[in-house]
Amino acid sequence: MIEYKKIRLSKQPYDLPSAGSVFKNPNNNSAGRLIENLGLRGYSIGDAMISKKHGNFIVNKGNATSIDIINLINFIKLKVKEKYNLELELEQEIID
Repeated sequence: MIEYKKIRLSKQPYDLPSAGSVFKNPNNNSAGRLIENLGLRGYSIGDAMISKKHGNFIVNKGNATSIDIINLINFIKLKVKEKYNLELELEQEIID
């Protein structure tokens, strides 16, 4: 358990608030890797930012609004669709 915790801590952003993994992994691929390959780590809309540590996490740099997060999710989905012709599916449920 200690080893698994070390691995998670080294690969996932625990230094800023997040809701965890954002997108489900598409068949035979990794959502985080697709996002990272687009060079989107660190990309922000408002205070919502794609983690610099893991591409499938959106973190709150301080005062991110739900609109910031939704706009960032939509931006990511658009860029992945444009580059890879894949539709990313949310792992999380957005409640209005």
